[in-house]
Amino acid sequence: MARILAIDYGGKRTGLAVTDPLQIIATGLETIESKELIPYLKKYFLAEAVELIIIGLPKNWDESDTHGTPLVEAAIKKIQKEFPKMPLKTVDERYTSKMAKDAMLQMGMKKKDRRIKGNVDIIAATIILQEYLQSNQ
Repeated sequence: MARILAIDYGGKRTGLAVTDPLQIIATGLETIESKELIPYLKKYFLAEAVELIIIGLPKNWDESDTHGTPLVEAAIKKIQKEFPKMPLKTVDERYTSKMAKDAMLQMGMKKKDRRIKGNVDIIAATIILQEYLQSNQ
């Protein structure tokens, strides 16, 4: 089996998470600058077999777009243009950043590490991926 890659796309930074080859465990991969996403994916896809991309789509409670929705939709178009054969699914990412911050507290992460915004992005991507895995068992 190939891996599933999750993306928590943001205006400045993008968090990435990936499954193991058996698609059992979601693990944070890294945080990159959003403008580096396509070059990063090209390199990653050469090194690892990936069968699906999951990307968090921000929505409000009433299903209306947030300020981040157009950014994510533009990123989706770029990914689909660059990797037309790679399946891509959007998933609800409401509250994943808050859940990531709560998880950092529960893990006992030091305050200075919690202030590093990239840590929130990578944990949010991991939460997106873990929720996807749980909902598709």
